[in-house]
Amino acid sequence: WKKLYLAHHWPVTVCKMSDHDCQDPPEYWTIHGLWPDKTEECNRTWHFNVTEIKDLMSDMRRYWPDVLHSSLNRTQFWKHEWEKHGTCAATLPVLNSQKKYFGKALELYQHIDLNSCLLKAGIKPSSSYYQMTAIKEALTRFYGVTPKIQCLPPEEGEKAQTIGQIEFCFTKELQLRNCTALKGDSDPMQADLKLGTEELSVCSDTLPTYYPSQVQ
Repeated sequence: WKKLYLAHHWPVTVCKMSDHDCQDPPEYWTIHGLWPDKTEECNRTWHFNVTEIKDLMSDMRRYWPDVLHSSLNRTQFWKHEWEKHGTCAATLPVLNSQKKYFGKALELYQHIDLNSCLLKAGIKPSSSYYQMTAIKEALTRFYGVTPKIQCLPPEEGEKAQTIGQIEFCFTKELQLRNCTALKGDSDPMQADLKLGTEELSVCSDTLPTYYPSQVQ
């Protein structure tokens, strides 16, 4: 693989996409995963073991919660992320154990600090709409790279898309890079986002964009 995606999702939108038991989703961006492009389930015998990340637990619960299943002892989400993506990321020495993989993802999340960047740019959850180009410009200005932003397309009768996921891309040296696909790169991440019947797709630059503050 060539690059890593650090995917943040917006819990309110995740809840909107699904009929699970979302209770009081966090009102800040949380981690969806740290994904190498192109590969999945690289080592099916390397099973998730939650005791390896017990030191990270309070940060994991806070910043990488299972938004859809709110009971605290849910480790299913982390198990899925490790087995599907972590076992592939582990070809890098800095990510070659569960503790390193989850710990590094948390570190990158803190480093990116998306929540405060958006606030500084005056972009906060609201019932009015944003222009997608304004959100993109703010992020690009702040980070110096182009992230990948995904939205829920408008439902019937709606005119706005709903922001759902923001992904930052990193080189194998864990330096930020643009997410734009290079010629010949496939987009492996589409399949990861089926939740219920609705799915996220790359946001349209022309549709008004809703950044919801609570589940409707």
